[in-house]
Amino acid sequence: MTDKAKLDRRSFLRRAAIAGPVAAAGTLAAPAVLAQSPIVVKMQTSWPASDIWMDFAREYIDRVEQMSGGRIRVDLLPAGAVVAAFQVMDAVNDGVLDAAHTVPVYWYGKHKGASFFGTGPVWGGNANTMLGWFYQGGGAELYRELTQDILGLDVYGFMGFPMPAQPFGWFKNEVNTAADLNGFKYRTVGLAADLLQAMGMSVAQLPGGEIVPAMERGVIDAFEFNNPSSDLRFGSPDVAKHYYLSSYHQASESFEFLFNKDFFDDLDEDLQAILKYGVEAASTSNTALSMKEYSNDLERIETEFGVTVHRTSQDILSAQLKAWDQLIEDLSQDEFMKRVMDSQRDWIEKVGYYELMNSPDLALAYNHFFPGKLKM
Repeated sequence: MTDKAKLDRRSFLRRAAIAGPVAAAGTLAAPAVLAQSPIVVKMQTSWPASDIWMDFAREYIDRVEQMSGGRIRVDLLPAGAVVAAFQVMDAVNDGVLDAAHTVPVYWYGKHKGASFFGTGPVWGGNANTMLGWFYQGGGAELYRELTQDILGLDVYGFMGFPMPAQPFGWFKNEVNTAADLNGFKYRTVGLAADLLQAMGMSVAQLPGGEIVPAMERGVIDAFEFNNPSSDLRFGSPDVAKHYYLSSYHQASESFEFLFNKDFFDDLDEDLQAILKYGVEAASTSNTALSMKEYSNDLERIETEFGVTVHRTSQDILSAQLKAWDQLIEDLSQDEFMKRVMDSQRDWIEKVGYYELMNSPDLALAYNHFFPGKLKM
Protein backbone atom coordinates (compact mmCIF):
# COMPACT_ATOMS: atom_id res chain seq x y z
CA MET A 1 0.00 0.00 0.00
CA THR A 2 1.46 3.39 -0.98
CA ASP A 3 1.83 6.27 1.48
CA LYS A 4 -0.79 8.20 -0.52
CA ALA A 5 -3.24 5.30 -0.34
CA LYS A 6 -2.73 4.99 3.41
CA LEU A 7 -3.27 8.75 3.83
CA ASP A 8 -6.40 8.74 1.68
CA ARG A 9 -7.85 5.87 3.69
CA ARG A 10 -7.03 7.49 7.03
CA SER A 11 -8.44 10.82 5.87
CA PHE A 12 -11.65 9.14 4.73
CA LEU A 13 -12.06 7.48 8.14
CA ARG A 14 -11.58 10.82 9.83
CA ARG A 15 -14.08 12.57 7.56
CA ALA A 16 -16.61 9.77 7.98
CA ALA A 17 -16.34 10.00 11.75
CA ILE A 18 -16.53 13.79 12.17
CA ALA A 19 -18.19 15.26 9.07
CA GLY A 20 -21.64 13.74 9.51
CA PRO A 21 -22.97 16.03 12.26
CA VAL A 22 -21.75 19.16 10.41
CA ALA A 23 -23.19 18.15 7.06
CA ALA A 24 -26.48 17.20 8.71
CA ALA A 25 -27.38 20.88 9.02
CA GLY A 26 -28.02 21.06 5.28
CA THR A 27 -29.25 17.57 4.37
CA LEU A 28 -30.78 14.60 6.13
CA ALA A 29 -30.42 11.10 4.70
CA ALA A 30 -26.85 10.59 3.43
CA PRO A 31 -24.99 12.53 6.17
CA ALA A 32 -26.97 10.69 8.85
CA VAL A 33 -25.72 7.40 7.46
CA LEU A 34 -22.14 8.73 7.48
CA ALA A 35 -22.47 9.85 11.08
CA GLN A 36 -23.55 6.37 12.13
CA SER A 37 -20.99 4.44 10.10
CA PRO A 38 -18.42 2.81 12.40
CA ILE A 39 -14.70 3.01 11.86
CA VAL A 40 -13.65 -0.48 10.86
CA VAL A 41 -10.42 -1.79 12.39
CA LYS A 42 -8.92 -4.59 10.31
CA MET A 43 -7.21 -6.82 12.90
CA GLN A 44 -5.52 -10.14 12.22
CA THR A 45 -4.27 -12.52 14.86
CA SER A 46 -1.37 -14.96 14.75
CA TRP A 47 -3.66 -17.85 15.74
CA PRO A 48 -5.68 -20.48 13.85
CA ALA A 49 -9.43 -19.85 13.78
CA SER A 50 -10.07 -22.74 16.19
CA ASP A 51 -7.52 -21.76 18.85
CA ILE A 52 -8.65 -20.51 22.27
CA TRP A 53 -6.55 -17.41 21.70
CA MET A 54 -9.09 -16.34 19.08
CA ASP A 55 -11.63 -16.46 21.92
CA PHE A 56 -9.34 -14.17 23.92
CA ALA A 57 -9.11 -11.76 20.98
CA ARG A 58 -12.91 -11.78 20.68
CA GLU A 59 -13.19 -10.73 24.32
CA TYR A 60 -11.08 -7.70 23.45
CA ILE A 61 -13.11 -6.66 20.41
CA ASP A 62 -16.42 -7.20 22.25
CA ARG A 63 -15.29 -4.73 24.91
CA VAL A 64 -13.94 -2.21 22.42
CA GLU A 65 -17.10 -2.23 20.35
CA GLN A 66 -19.37 -1.87 23.38
CA MET A 67 -17.28 0.89 24.99
CA SER A 68 -17.20 2.82 21.71
CA GLY A 69 -20.98 2.79 21.45
CA GLY A 70 -20.76 1.33 17.97
CA ARG A 71 -18.30 3.93 16.64
CA ILE A 72 -15.66 1.21 16.24
CA ARG A 73 -16.14 -2.17 14.62
CA VAL A 74 -13.29 -4.68 14.58
CA ASP A 75 -12.96 -7.07 11.64
CA LEU A 76 -11.16 -9.95 13.38
CA LEU A 77 -9.27 -12.38 11.14
CA PRO A 78 -7.30 -15.57 11.92
CA ALA A 79 -3.70 -16.27 10.95
CA GLY A 80 -3.25 -16.54 7.22
CA ALA A 81 -6.34 -14.53 6.28
CA VAL A 82 -4.15 -11.66 5.04
CA VAL A 83 -0.59 -12.59 6.02
CA ALA A 84 1.16 -15.48 7.75
CA ALA A 85 1.25 -15.68 11.55
CA PHE A 86 4.83 -14.38 11.82
CA GLN A 87 4.20 -11.49 9.37
CA VAL A 88 1.60 -9.44 11.24
CA MET A 89 4.13 -6.87 12.49
CA ASP A 90 5.18 -6.08 8.92
CA ALA A 91 1.55 -5.90 7.80
CA VAL A 92 0.62 -3.46 10.58
CA ASN A 93 3.71 -1.37 9.93
CA ASP A 94 2.88 -1.18 6.21
CA GLY A 95 -0.80 -0.36 6.79
CA VAL A 96 -1.99 -3.59 5.20
CA LEU A 97 -3.56 -4.30 8.62
CA ASP A 98 -4.75 -1.68 11.08
CA ALA A 99 -4.06 -3.91 14.07
CA ALA A 100 -2.86 -7.32 15.17
CA HIS A 101 -3.24 -9.66 18.13
CA THR A 102 0.06 -11.49 18.52
CA VAL A 103 3.17 -11.87 20.72
CA PRO A 104 6.47 -9.96 20.37
CA VAL A 105 8.50 -13.13 19.97
CA TYR A 106 6.89 -13.63 16.55
CA TRP A 107 8.94 -10.73 15.16
CA TYR A 108 12.10 -11.87 16.98
CA GLY A 109 13.75 -12.25 13.56
CA LYS A 110 13.90 -8.46 13.26
CA HIS A 111 15.75 -8.04 16.57
CA LYS A 112 16.39 -10.50 19.39
CA GLY A 113 15.37 -7.75 21.80
CA ALA A 114 11.73 -8.46 20.87
CA SER A 115 11.91 -11.60 22.98
CA PHE A 116 12.55 -9.63 26.18
CA PHE A 117 8.98 -8.37 26.05
CA GLY A 118 7.53 -11.72 27.05
CA THR A 119 9.94 -14.59 26.50
CA GLY A 120 13.20 -13.44 28.03
CA PRO A 121 15.22 -14.61 31.01
CA VAL A 122 13.24 -15.66 34.08
CA TRP A 123 14.77 -13.47 36.77
CA GLY A 124 12.43 -14.71 39.49
CA GLY A 125 9.13 -13.10 38.56
CA ASN A 126 6.11 -14.39 36.69
CA ALA A 127 4.12 -12.87 33.83
CA ASN A 128 2.23 -10.58 36.22
CA THR A 129 5.53 -9.27 37.51
CA MET A 130 6.82 -8.63 34.01
CA LEU A 131 3.59 -6.99 32.86
CA GLY A 132 4.08 -4.67 35.83
CA TRP A 133 7.61 -3.95 34.56
CA PHE A 134 6.20 -3.06 31.14
CA TYR A 135 3.74 -0.50 32.52
CA GLN A 136 5.46 0.74 35.69
CA GLY A 137 9.12 -0.24 35.42
CA GLY A 138 10.23 1.35 32.15
CA GLY A 139 9.43 -1.52 29.79
CA ALA A 140 6.96 0.42 27.64
CA GLU A 141 9.52 3.12 26.84
CA LEU A 142 12.14 0.49 25.97
CA TYR A 143 9.59 -1.23 23.72
CA ARG A 144 8.88 2.11 22.02
CA GLU A 145 12.61 2.67 21.56
CA LEU A 146 13.06 -0.74 19.97
CA THR A 147 10.07 -0.59 17.64
CA GLN A 148 10.15 3.07 16.62
CA ASP A 149 13.73 4.33 17.10
CA ILE A 150 15.86 1.25 16.43
CA LEU A 151 13.68 -0.56 13.89
CA GLY A 152 11.81 2.45 12.51
CA LEU A 153 8.43 0.72 12.70
CA ASP A 154 5.21 2.70 12.32
CA VAL A 155 3.43 0.95 15.20
CA TYR A 156 2.16 1.25 18.74
CA GLY A 157 2.07 -1.82 20.97
CA PHE A 158 0.29 -2.55 24.25
CA MET A 159 0.64 -5.68 26.40
CA GLY A 160 -2.16 -7.60 28.08
CA PHE A 161 -3.06 -10.97 29.64
CA PRO A 162 -0.12 -12.19 31.74
CA MET A 163 0.05 -15.84 30.72
CA PRO A 164 0.66 -18.76 33.05
CA ALA A 165 4.15 -20.20 32.65
CA GLN A 166 4.28 -22.30 29.51
CA PRO A 167 4.61 -26.08 29.80
CA PHE A 168 7.93 -27.58 28.77
CA GLY A 169 5.81 -29.51 26.35
CA TRP A 170 5.07 -32.78 24.61
CA PHE A 171 7.38 -35.79 24.34
CA LYS A 172 6.87 -39.34 23.10
CA ASN A 173 8.85 -40.76 26.03
CA GLU A 174 9.86 -39.58 29.48
CA VAL A 175 12.63 -37.02 29.86
CA ASN A 176 13.98 -36.92 33.41
CA THR A 177 17.38 -35.26 33.15
CA ALA A 178 18.98 -32.53 31.07
CA ALA A 179 21.07 -35.20 29.35
CA ASP A 180 17.86 -36.83 28.08
CA LEU A 181 17.17 -33.76 25.94
CA ASN A 182 20.26 -34.04 23.81
CA GLY A 183 19.46 -34.47 20.12
CA PHE A 184 15.72 -33.75 20.28
CA LYS A 185 14.22 -31.84 17.33
CA TYR A 186 12.07 -29.41 19.28
CA ARG A 187 9.67 -26.57 18.49
CA THR A 188 9.80 -23.31 20.41
CA VAL A 189 10.28 -19.62 19.55
CA GLY A 190 12.43 -16.60 20.37
CA LEU A 191 15.18 -16.67 22.94
CA ALA A 192 13.78 -19.98 24.16
CA ALA A 193 15.17 -21.39 20.90
CA ASP A 194 18.64 -20.11 21.77
CA LEU A 195 18.25 -21.46 25.29
CA LEU A 196 17.27 -24.99 24.31
CA GLN A 197 19.78 -25.18 21.50
CA ALA A 198 22.41 -24.49 24.16
CA MET A 199 21.00 -27.50 26.04
CA GLY A 200 21.57 -29.84 23.08
CA MET A 201 18.28 -29.59 21.22
CA SER A 202 17.82 -28.82 17.53
CA VAL A 203 15.11 -26.15 17.40
CA ALA A 204 12.55 -25.24 14.73
CA GLN A 205 10.58 -22.01 15.14
CA LEU A 206 7.04 -22.69 13.85
CA PRO A 207 3.65 -20.97 14.28
CA GLY A 208 1.07 -22.87 16.29
CA GLY A 209 -0.94 -24.25 13.38
CA GLU A 210 2.11 -25.97 11.88
CA ILE A 211 3.29 -27.81 15.00
CA VAL A 212 1.34 -31.08 14.95
CA PRO A 213 1.72 -31.59 11.16
CA ALA A 214 5.49 -31.10 11.62
CA MET A 215 5.42 -33.69 14.41
CA GLU A 216 3.54 -36.15 12.17
CA ARG A 217 6.07 -35.68 9.36
CA GLY A 218 9.05 -36.14 11.67
CA VAL A 219 10.31 -32.58 11.20
CA ILE A 220 10.23 -32.33 15.00
CA ASP A 221 9.92 -35.00 17.68
CA ALA A 222 8.99 -32.81 20.69
CA PHE A 223 7.38 -29.41 21.09
CA GLU A 224 5.74 -26.78 23.22
CA PHE A 225 3.20 -24.13 22.31
CA ASN A 226 1.66 -22.44 25.33
CA ASN A 227 -1.20 -24.01 27.29
CA PRO A 228 -3.42 -27.10 27.68
CA SER A 229 -6.37 -25.66 25.72
CA SER A 230 -4.38 -24.71 22.63
CA ASP A 231 -2.44 -27.97 22.84
CA LEU A 232 -5.64 -30.01 22.99
CA ARG A 233 -7.24 -28.15 20.08
CA PHE A 234 -4.10 -28.65 18.00
CA GLY A 235 -4.42 -32.42 18.52
CA SER A 236 -1.26 -32.77 20.61
CA PRO A 237 -2.42 -35.94 22.44
CA ASP A 238 -2.56 -37.70 19.07
CA VAL A 239 1.21 -37.37 18.56
CA ALA A 240 2.70 -37.58 22.07
CA LYS A 241 1.64 -39.04 25.43
CA HIS A 242 3.97 -37.32 27.91
CA TYR A 243 3.13 -33.70 28.84
CA TYR A 244 5.57 -31.73 30.99
CA LEU A 245 4.33 -28.72 32.97
CA SER A 246 6.54 -25.97 34.44
CA SER A 247 9.58 -24.56 32.70
CA TYR A 248 11.85 -21.52 32.62
CA HIS A 249 11.96 -21.26 28.84
CA GLN A 250 8.85 -19.03 28.52
CA ALA A 251 7.45 -18.12 31.92
CA SER A 252 6.47 -14.46 31.58
CA GLU A 253 4.69 -13.83 28.26
CA SER A 254 1.74 -11.55 27.50
CA PHE A 255 -0.25 -10.80 24.36
CA GLU A 256 0.84 -7.91 22.16
CA PHE A 257 -1.88 -5.64 20.75
CA LEU A 258 -0.39 -3.87 17.73
CA PHE A 259 -1.77 -0.79 15.93
CA ASN A 260 -0.61 1.06 12.87
CA LYS A 261 0.63 4.39 14.21
CA ASP A 262 -0.92 6.53 11.45
CA PHE A 263 -4.27 4.80 11.82
CA PHE A 264 -4.22 5.16 15.61
CA ASP A 265 -3.12 8.82 15.57
CA ASP A 266 -5.96 9.71 13.19
CA LEU A 267 -8.63 8.55 15.66
CA ASP A 268 -10.40 10.79 18.15
CA GLU A 269 -8.74 10.75 21.56
CA ASP A 270 -11.58 8.90 23.25
CA LEU A 271 -11.40 6.12 20.65
CA GLN A 272 -7.64 5.90 21.10
CA ALA A 273 -8.25 5.50 24.83
CA ILE A 274 -10.81 2.75 24.22
CA LEU A 275 -8.39 0.77 22.03
CA LYS A 276 -5.57 1.25 24.54
CA TYR A 277 -7.41 0.63 27.80
CA GLY A 278 -9.56 -2.07 26.30
CA VAL A 279 -6.38 -4.12 26.51
CA GLU A 280 -6.54 -3.84 30.30
CA ALA A 281 -10.21 -4.87 30.36
CA ALA A 282 -9.53 -7.89 28.15
CA SER A 283 -6.50 -8.78 30.25
CA THR A 284 -8.77 -9.40 33.23
CA SER A 285 -11.37 -11.35 31.26
CA ASN A 286 -8.69 -13.38 29.44
CA THR A 287 -7.16 -14.34 32.78
CA ALA A 288 -10.48 -15.58 34.13
CA LEU A 289 -11.28 -17.52 30.95
CA SER A 290 -7.83 -19.12 30.89
CA MET A 291 -8.24 -20.32 34.48
CA LYS A 292 -11.48 -22.05 33.56
CA GLU A 293 -10.50 -23.52 30.19
CA TYR A 294 -6.86 -24.42 30.83
CA SER A 295 -7.71 -26.38 33.96
CA ASN A 296 -10.69 -28.12 32.33
CA ASP A 297 -8.62 -29.11 29.33
CA LEU A 298 -5.69 -30.33 31.41
CA GLU A 299 -8.11 -32.68 33.15
CA ARG A 300 -9.40 -33.89 29.77
CA ILE A 301 -5.86 -34.43 28.50
CA GLU A 302 -5.24 -36.79 31.41
CA THR A 303 -8.56 -38.57 31.74
CA GLU A 304 -9.93 -38.72 28.18
CA PHE A 305 -6.74 -38.94 26.13
CA GLY A 306 -4.53 -41.06 28.36
CA VAL A 307 -1.66 -38.58 28.54
CA THR A 308 0.74 -38.76 31.48
CA VAL A 309 1.21 -35.30 32.96
CA HIS A 310 4.54 -34.63 34.67
CA ARG A 311 6.23 -31.74 36.40
CA THR A 312 9.54 -30.94 34.73
CA SER A 313 12.40 -32.27 36.85
CA GLN A 314 14.61 -30.09 39.00
CA ASP A 315 17.59 -31.34 36.99
CA ILE A 316 16.15 -29.91 33.78
CA LEU A 317 15.01 -26.68 35.44
CA SER A 318 18.46 -26.13 36.96
CA ALA A 319 20.06 -26.75 33.58
CA GLN A 320 17.75 -24.17 32.03
CA LEU A 321 18.88 -21.54 34.54
CA LYS A 322 22.53 -22.31 33.83
CA ALA A 323 21.85 -21.99 30.11
CA TRP A 324 20.17 -18.63 30.74
CA ASP A 325 23.33 -17.50 32.57
CA GLN A 326 25.43 -18.01 29.45
CA LEU A 327 22.81 -16.57 27.12
CA ILE A 328 22.47 -13.45 29.28
CA GLU A 329 26.23 -12.93 29.11
CA ASP A 330 26.20 -13.27 25.33
CA LEU A 331 23.21 -10.95 24.85
CA SER A 332 24.76 -8.32 27.12
CA GLN A 333 27.26 -7.52 24.36
CA ASP A 334 24.43 -5.58 22.69
CA GLU A 335 24.00 -2.18 24.35
CA PHE A 336 20.22 -2.01 23.98
CA MET A 337 19.60 -5.57 25.18
CA LYS A 338 21.87 -5.00 28.17
CA ARG A 339 19.83 -1.94 29.16
CA VAL A 340 16.61 -3.96 28.90
CA MET A 341 18.02 -6.77 31.05
CA ASP A 342 19.42 -4.32 33.61
CA SER A 343 16.00 -2.67 33.84
CA GLN A 344 14.29 -6.04 34.29
CA ARG A 345 16.78 -7.19 36.92
CA ASP A 346 16.33 -4.00 38.94
CA TRP A 347 12.55 -4.39 38.82
CA ILE A 348 12.56 -8.09 39.75
CA GLU A 349 15.09 -7.69 42.53
CA LYS A 350 12.76 -5.24 44.28
CA VAL A 351 9.30 -6.42 43.27
CA GLY A 352 10.16 -10.12 43.28
CA TYR A 353 11.51 -9.83 46.81
CA TYR A 354 8.17 -8.47 47.98
CA GLU A 355 6.14 -11.01 46.01
CA LEU A 356 8.13 -14.05 47.13
CA MET A 357 8.48 -12.97 50.75
CA ASN A 358 4.78 -12.19 50.94
CA SER A 359 3.42 -15.22 49.06
CA PRO A 360 2.24 -18.11 51.24
CA ASP A 361 3.15 -21.65 50.24
CA LEU A 362 0.10 -22.43 48.13
CA ALA A 363 1.26 -25.98 47.42
CA LEU A 364 1.25 -26.66 51.17
CA ALA A 365 -2.35 -25.46 51.40
CA TYR A 366 -3.39 -27.40 48.30
CA ASN A 367 -1.86 -30.61 49.64
CA HIS A 368 -3.61 -30.03 52.95
CA PHE A 369 -7.05 -29.97 51.35
CA PHE A 370 -6.39 -32.29 48.38
CA PRO A 371 -3.77 -34.73 49.69
CA GLY A 372 -1.90 -36.87 47.20
CA LYS A 373 -3.21 -35.16 44.07
CA LEU A 374 -0.44 -32.66 43.29
CA LYS A 375 2.51 -34.05 41.35
CA MET A 376 5.74 -33.03 43.07
